[in-house]
Amino acid sequence: MIIRDFLLCVLSFIFCCLHALANDRAIVPGSGKFTLEGGSDRTDKKIEIYYHLPLSYNKKTKVLMVLPGAGRNGWDYRDAWVDASEKFNILILSPSYSEKSYPRFWNYNLARMLDDVKINKDKTDIESYTIINDPKEWIFDDFDRFFSISVSKFNLSAEKYDMFGHSAGGQVLHRFTLFDSNNKSHRIVSDNSGWYTIPNFDENFPYGLKSGMSTLGNIGSAFKSKLTIFLGELDNEHETRGHLVRSPQVDIQGTSRLSRGKYFYKVAQNLANKTSLEFNWSLHIVQGVGHDYKNMSKAAADYLYSE
Repeated sequence: MIIRDFLLCVLSFIFCCLHALANDRAIVPGSGKFTLEGGSDRTDKKIEIYYHLPLSYNKKTKVLMVLPGAGRNGWDYRDAWVDASEKFNILILSPSYSEKSYPRFWNYNLARMLDDVKINKDKTDIESYTIINDPKEWIFDDFDRFFSISVSKFNLSAEKYDMFGHSAGGQVLHRFTLFDSNNKSHRIVSDNSGWYTIPNFDENFPYGLKSGMSTLGNIGSAFKSKLTIFLGELDNEHETRGHLVRSPQVDIQGTSRLSRGKYFYKVAQNLANKTSLEFNWSLHIVQGVGHDYKNMSKAAADYLYSE
């Protein structure tokens, strides 16, 4: 009996050592990817997370989630942040919502907040749609989940994460700010969005907040978030890169990403002033850059992490 117990203890010790070594080997600095399931009722859908873990990583490594544009190419956006990852000791996570699992812009740019969408014959505007009122159906809950899994996977102590999204990714993030203020994000940078859900109650969603999509109380919570509207000075009416939606409904916001971002920020600021709400949003214009995710990413890295 004594010998058997001794052997069991030895085997248990060896097993724990091997398990610890295996876990250590699993954390390899550099670039890679892992796959996670979609959120509630979407476990059949797969989301690839492209990451870069800096060579100097430690428990205090910061976390940044980078949302790609309409190409859903998280691998390219991850690569655009590798230098910043190494320089500032940041784990980069870039989720790719594939067209196969999340088809068309309403499943990504609009975060699955619409269904039964029909586009007009000219393909310039949304003709009809159904609003999904259940937040569990939206993709916003994914972000905290990606963060928690990654912190555990890479053995980090971070309790918050920053976010950067360009173009379509910027659309996701300004709507994330408007509709999901109860999360673990710290700073949110919405970069060069094509168009916006404006914080007013005169226009129906997705252009405004009418249709019961929000309340002034919810807007107050959203305004407390540390959101930056990040705009390229040259992402103006002369920019030809990327697809810019043009329609009478959207053109109220402006005719370029630069003018639309300024309009969105001004309307939000005016509402905050009118209602005496705390307002933590900011507007930042990057000089000499247009619709260029690589250079906007470099500018965002300095904006967020340079002391």
